[in-house]
Amino acid sequence: MKRINDYNKLKNEIVHWLQGYCQENNIQSLVIGVSGGIDSAVASSLSALTGLNTIVVGMPINQKAHQEKLSDLHMEELSSRFINVQVFKINLTDAFNQLQGTLDNHLVDKKNPNNLLALANSRSRLRMLTLYHLAQLNNAIVVGTGNKVEDYGIGFYTKYGDGGVDIAPIADLYKTEVYELGKILKVNQKILDAPPTDGLWDDARTDEEQIGTSYELLEWVMEEGLEIDRTELSEAQKEAINIFKKFYEQNKHKMIDIPTYKLNTP
Repeated sequence: MKRINDYNKLKNEIVHWLQGYCQENNIQSLVIGVSGGIDSAVASSLSALTGLNTIVVGMPINQKAHQEKLSDLHMEELSSRFINVQVFKINLTDAFNQLQGTLDNHLVDKKNPNNLLALANSRSRLRMLTLYHLAQLNNAIVVGTGNKVEDYGIGFYTKYGDGGVDIAPIADLYKTEVYELGKILKVNQKILDAPPTDGLWDDARTDEEQIGTSYELLEWVMEEGLEIDRTELSEAQKEAINIFKKFYEQNKHKMIDIPTYKLNTP
């Protein structure tokens, strides 16, 4: 799959698109959460290139040390390269732990298997709340970090968490394309080499471990379509199709407009 021939041109086009949107809507600043992963590194670098006040925010919550170090590394490098970048490090661990304790007090079933997933999503939503607080203080918009597979393929994000954004500069790029753009943007090699992870679990599971297949295969499914003839496919390709369909069906409520009852008026 080769959809992009010139990543320098793509970089400039996205930057100009961001600048144009902000100018048209009288937006003075951009706010973006930085996790230490490739998606947020690329989205924040593009934001910095706009020349607008760009507030990058690290928000560790019981974070693994290597994840936090990558986030810190990227924020430090970005602020050293761009005078328009402000860095905020807001440790949300105490706030999250207090929220968890309060919620646990109201659990009827202490062994509910959905509790860990609910807590993972609550981490993401607490970060979203923090970003929007900073955005309102700075006449800013919140910049999204989702890629095409996550945002429009399998819905691999938290509704009203990392899915709660105002503008999405890389949501039409596949993960492999985000990596290529990251090279052009001079993202640190340690981030380029790190396995993608949402950082929402205490066991530091990777994204691909959670999903059950690779981003490359998911991209292949999106390009080829679900109705492709399976006769000549490998077992890995067949499994990727099944996984894609499973995630899409379970998460499609995130990717469509909110169902709204409409009055039947004359």
